[in-house]
Amino acid sequence: MRFKAEYKVRSMAGENVVIMQGKAGSDMTRIISLNETSLLLWNKLQGRDFEVADVAAILIEEYAIESDIATADAEAWVNKLVESGLTE
Repeated sequence: MRFKAEYKVRSMAGENVVIMQGKAGSDMTRIISLNETSLLLWNKLQGRDFEVADVAAILIEEYAIESDIATADAEAWVNKLVESGLTE
């Protein structure tokens, strides 16, 4: 999977949010805010294909956590991305 190209992260009012570029992005009724870890993952995975294992590897590298915890967290994060329609 990969992030849909029309979505970009912008800093607004001190928050990192995902917005859709162009006319369709002018509807700000649904804002997706990224915490520090989500922003890190977004930046490292932007513009490339990735899987849950790639997300887990980043979490292990950055936070030195156990593989099973990283995989569970990665699965939850990827599921939220898919649920939010941010991936293709």
